[in-house]
Amino acid sequence: MRTGLFLALLAVASAAPAAAQRRTDQFYYPGAFNWSFLRNFPEAARLFNAFDYGHAVLYERLYVDPAGAAARLEKEFHFLTTDLLIRPPRFAVAEEAIMPGYGRLAWRAKAMFDWAHLLHRQIYDVYADSRIPSVEKPPLVERLTDYYLANDELAFTPVPKTMELMDEQPFSQEFRREHPKFNGLIWAYHWLQVGLYEPLLAEETPADRKAGIQQTLARFWAMLDSAPGRMPEVMPMTAAVAPRFAARHPRAAIIFDNLHMMHDIISDVLASDRVPRAAKSAEIERQLAEFRDPSRNVMELEHWRMMGDMMGGVEKMGGVAYPKVLSP
Repeated sequence: MRTGLFLALLAVASAAPAAAQRRTDQFYYPGAFNWSFLRNFPEAARLFNAFDYGHAVLYERLYVDPAGAAARLEKEFHFLTTDLLIRPPRFAVAEEAIMPGYGRLAWRAKAMFDWAHLLHRQIYDVYADSRIPSVEKPPLVERLTDYYLANDELAFTPVPKTMELMDEQPFSQEFRREHPKFNGLIWAYHWLQVGLYEPLLAEETPADRKAGIQQTLARFWAMLDSAPGRMPEVMPMTAAVAPRFAARHPRAAIIFDNLHMMHDIISDVLASDRVPRAAKSAEIERQLAEFRDPSRNVMELEHWRMMGDMMGGVEKMGGVAYPKVLSP
C-alpha cells in the first residue's frame, strides 16, 4: 500500500508542469555534524517529514478545493494524528507531489520555507553532535545563520516583524476561525520545532539529551489528546517557548518566528474570500517580500522578547518547552 502511494505521488510529480517543479536550491552548509540529529534522535527527526506533509496537504486543500476544504481537512487531521505522526516517513516527502496546485501558485514560498527548514535541521545537528565541544557550538550556529542569510532571495529577515502582519490584515485570522483544530495542530508543530532546542542546549551528556528530547516529545503528544483543547491557543513565540535558545541565538529565533508567522499568513490568504482566487499568488508574493525586508513593520528586540506576556502568557502557547531551562 505504501509502495502504491509512493508510485502514485511520483507519477503526479513527473506530470506536474515545470512551474510546479521550479528549483532554487542551495546545498547544506558542509560539516561532519550533518544528520547527527536524525542519527541520535530519529523519533523526533522523522516527525518533521510528517509535518512537511501536513503543511503541504493543508495548502493544497485550501487552494484547490476551498468549498470542500473543511471536510477534507477533518479527514487529514484524523490521518495525521492517528497514523502519519505515529508512524512518520523515514525520508523527506516529495511536497511537490502532494501540493502540485499550490506549488504552481507559490513556488517562492515553498523555496523560502525549505531554506528556513534547512537552517532548523542544521542547528539541531550541531547541538546533537557530541563530537563538537560545547564552546564551539554557538559560533558554528552563528556561521550557519550567516550562510542562511547570504541567500537574500529566500531568507526571512532576522529582524522581528510586528504581529499586526499576522493578525490585522483584511484577511487575517480567517484560517484559525474556520479550521481551529488544524490550526492548533500547526501551532503544536511550531511549538515542537523550537522547543526541541531546549534539551539539546540544556543537557551535556547524550543520555541526558535523550531523556530531555523524550520529555519534550511527551509534552507534544499530550497536546494532541482531546484536540484542540490542549493545543496552543496563540502562535508559539520562540523567546517564550524556548528562552535559552532565543537568548543564545536571537537571529535564528527571530527567523523562525517570522517563518511561522508567514505560515499563518499564507493559510489566511488561501482561506479568505477577501483575496480573490486570481489575486492569491500576487498577495503571497507581496507578503514574502515584506518578510524579507528588515526596514518595515518591525519591532524592537525588547518588544519581541516580551511578546509572550503580551499575547496572554506562555501557557497559551503550549508552555515552556523544557521547564528546567528558564534562563541562559
